[in-house]
Amino acid sequence: MSRLIGIMQGRLSPPLHGRIQSFPAGTWQAEFARAAEAGLQAIEWVYDVEDADTNPIGNAGGLEQMRQLSKKHGIVVQSLCADYFMPFPLVRAAEPEWEARLRKLEWLLAQCRLAGVQHVVLPFVDNSRIDSAKDRLDVIRLFQRLEGTLDRLDLQIHLETSLGPEEFRSLLEEIGHPRVRINYDSGNSASLGFSPETEWGAYGKFIGSVHIKDRLKGAGTVPLGSGHADFAALARSLKRFNYQGRFILQVARGKTGDEVNWARQNRSFLEQLLAQAI
Repeated sequence: MSRLIGIMQGRLSPPLHGRIQSFPAGTWQAEFARAAEAGLQAIEWVYDVEDADTNPIGNAGGLEQMRQLSKKHGIVVQSLCADYFMPFPLVRAAEPEWEARLRKLEWLLAQCRLAGVQHVVLPFVDNSRIDSAKDRLDVIRLFQRLEGTLDRLDLQIHLETSLGPEEFRSLLEEIGHPRVRINYDSGNSASLGFSPETEWGAYGKFIGSVHIKDRLKGAGTVPLGSGHADFAALARSLKRFNYQGRFILQVARGKTGDEVNWARQNRSFLEQLLAQAI
């Protein structure tokens, strides 16, 4: 698998309702052409609560439109970020709710398979963070239930968590399924004060995808290179582990109306980083 550079869906449209990330309901079609104009190769789809009922990945007509736009503009949709499970987490839920959320995830995975998605990023951060031994057991049980589904659909799930390096590695080892990987987020790690080399040293063999952003320690997202993300250390880790997977720009917002140019600048920043990792 060659290194592929894409962008989080919605970053090529003006922000909606002040949110940094959301499904761009009125402009998702236009983002394929904008991604190509910015020199990108992929869009990571967003499935959130606000637009769950109208997201095109959920119906046959929408899936066909996605396929046509992907082919026309040469922009692949190989990954999806399942933000839906932030407000409806797969931890700390009463049993009937947990079962309903599991069924929702199984449905979404089946739709992803139809869309050509190869991996789903499942966030366990903020409201859905893994806080306790009971939460950890919920996550392990989740993948015991999903084992056959992932194999049948030929899909991977990449976990995004706020766990420390050793805890995260231990969780992956206990899950023990080759289709369950780690999504490494450079900004979230910087916010938590983690060292890239310590993280990759602990669980580099489990990393399946990378989100590129920058954050201040203990604070929010800032433009690439202006926060506490140690991109030089990340480049060394990419080289050490010969990481050849996907990179998704999940960067701070730029000036409204200048999304394509901003994406182009951020792509250039990432390409310079990758040049150090050869």
